[in-house]
Amino acid sequence: MGRQAIKLAAASFDIVARPRAGVVILAYHRIGGRTRSQVDLPANTFADQLGWLTANSRVVALETALSELGAGGASVEGDLVVLTFDDGTSDWVDLVLPALVEHDVPATFYVSTEPVENGRRLPDDARPVSWLGLAELVSTGLATIGSHTHTHRLLDRVDRATAAAEIDQSIALIEDRLAVPCRHFAYPKAVLGNPNAEAEVRARFDSAALAGGAANPWGTTDVYRLARTPVQVADRRPWFRRKAQGGMRLEAWLRGGLDRYRYSGRVT
Repeated sequence: MGRQAIKLAAASFDIVARPRAGVVILAYHRIGGRTRSQVDLPANTFADQLGWLTANSRVVALETALSELGAGGASVEGDLVVLTFDDGTSDWVDLVLPALVEHDVPATFYVSTEPVENGRRLPDDARPVSWLGLAELVSTGLATIGSHTHTHRLLDRVDRATAAAEIDQSIALIEDRLAVPCRHFAYPKAVLGNPNAEAEVRARFDSAALAGGAANPWGTTDVYRLARTPVQVADRRPWFRRKAQGGMRLEAWLRGGLDRYRYSGRVT
């Protein structure tokens, strides 16, 4: 089934099973890299999406969303939207930051620290963000820096000691280099860790994010299994707007099954 066919099916499913109310967490990766990756959005597409979000949604910091989830959303009308970014590419400073500042929109950046520390290129030859660039993000007051492990290690296939080392090294580098607390985590490839790894995550952070493709419902969300909705190049305006309103869940479920197969032999 092609991408657009999946999206049409997901939109139809939304009519039958209406999206739940709650917090919608959008997951971005790279902006403006001009590669063929589905998670490398053109800069003008991101700008268009950000403009629509600020005009039609309440975009809040992750900490605000977590507080409202714990309170059951009693003081919230409609959904909240949280912006998140994974991995750690230089476009976060060059392209994402100016757009966030222009719209006064907060975001959470989940960083894999090894490429930042060593200057190692990321997939598709992407240049990693620098610690200086991350400090610039933090200085705006709009950015929360979270952990994405040290080497982007998939935590469903490691022992407890390895999981702990991956997490602790990431936390130590973020807190040392940026002088900010590291209290939030996103699982690499949005794949939940095995029980031992998940226990290590829960012991260190205030929240952890996965895949899921749906809104996180008021009052019943496990904040260590936050659902996020990936934003893709193939998300034309109607699809993106549905995602921002908690829809397109069927796409996420279908993609999740495919991703588990794709990542079966991978380590990072």
